[in-house]
Parts: sequence; C-alpha cells; structure tokens
Amino acid sequence: MSQQITRLGLVSALHQEQAGLIDAMQDAQTVSRGMRDYTTGKLWGIDAVCVLSRIGKVAAAATVATLIERFQVSHIVFTGVAGAVESDVQVGDIVVADSLAQYDMDATPLFPRYEVPLLGQSHFGSDKHLTDRLAKAASEFLEQDLDDMVPGHDRDTFRLGSPRAFRGLIASGDEFIDSQARQLELKQAFPSLLAVEMEGAAVAQVCFEFGVPFSVIRTISDSANEASPHDFMQFIESVASRYAFGIVKRFCGMGDILPPA
Repeated sequence: MSQQITRLGLVSALHQEQAGLIDAMQDAQTVSRGMRDYTTGKLWGIDAVCVLSRIGKVAAAATVATLIERFQVSHIVFTGVAGAVESDVQVGDIVVADSLAQYDMDATPLFPRYEVPLLGQSHFGSDKHLTDRLAKAASEFLEQDLDDMVPGHDRDTFRLGSPRAFRGLIASGDEFIDSQARQLELKQAFPSLLAVEMEGAAVAQVCFEFGVPFSVIRTISDSANEASPHDFMQFIESVASRYAFGIVKRFCGMGDILPPA
C-alpha cells in the first residue's frame, strides 16, 4: 500500500549534488549532528531534510540512520553519480535502482558471498511506489527540462546525445572502479548490473532494517574504466548537479501522496 510522505530525507555524497536545493527551501533551518549539517524546510510543498553523507558506505549508513532516528523522516531519496558497467548505459544517462547489492561484501565461508551476515539476503529492493515516482520524474526531466537545465556547450563537452533513464541493479562498495578488468569481474558476479557507486546499498540496508521506504537515483558520470577520473568534478558541477535539482523539483511537484498500488 502506498504511503504519504510526511518528511522526505534527501541525501547526496557531494555538496555539488545538492546545489540549489537548500537555496530553494522555505523556512530553512540547519542542525549539526555527527559532523554533518542537516537542513530542514519545505521543498516545493514537501517537508524535507537535506544532508550530505560524504563518500562511502559507512558515511552513508551513519547519515541515513540519523535521518531516521533524529529527524523522523518517512521516506529517503539518495541522489548522486555512478559508473556504468552495462554497455547500453552511457554518460549522461540516469539509473534508478530497483535493487542494490554490496559488491565488496564477503563473509565466506561463514556466509555466502555478497550476502549480508544475519540478514539472509544480498539484494535489497527499493520501494516500488517511490521508485516509480522518481523514475517518472527522471524521464520527464530528460524529455522536457534537459535543454534548459544543461547548456549546449556542457552537453557537447560530455557528448550528451539523447540521454535515457534506466531501472535495474546498482552495486555499491568502498572502491572507486576505474579499471575495465574490475568492471568485467563485477559484471560476471552480477550479470544484470547496470552501474556501480559507493553508498546506495548501505542506504538500502539501513532503510530495510528500519522499515523506511527508499529510492536511489544516479546520473552516469563515467564508464567505470581507466578514463573515469577524467573531468569527474567538472561533470558533477556542470551536469549531475543540474540533473539532481531538476529531477527533485519534478518529484516534489507531484504532491505528497504516492501513486496507488
């Protein structure tokens, strides 16, 4: 059954990925907790909390647990960038996670590889209604807002032709993937894998344990190979930050109630 969003937690790993969101907040107030600034207010009619998790699974898990326990968020959305491992997924595309796994989880021989010990599962599914809504916002952004939000010279710089939105598996680990050989290893381990990043599966596990609906959306910044570090920060500032702002704006504009089941 769908649930009302009473307070939305918006999380990103880097400050560029939340550019403009805090400025767009009404009645913004900031509270510091655990070396992070949590900014509360209204975003396009929705009660929200924006925070930067910093990079990595531990940082993301600590941030999300605080959002749930201290700020009583009802839903969590994590935005950011990822590297593509599926050939059809290109720089500038968007991947919305239907499920997430930790590619560096290995407690063998005590537990099967990739399975989170004592939870009995390796994959964590995102909330379907929240993910449907976020995927719709992403598709509408690409179709209707991209040309206005991302200037032509930036689209040319990063060869953004006709970006597309995908849904599927995202894997997370405390490792920046910049090797084609490592990429192929991960693809063999997770044949349906679309993209890799460093926080989403930790967010998924914490939300699973607390029973909080969540969704993870990633803009593809690179192809998880030797060329990945090239112009990475420029891409975040020029492209990914504008994607995140535009998609969240559309998402919030859909109103408080999630689509019916």
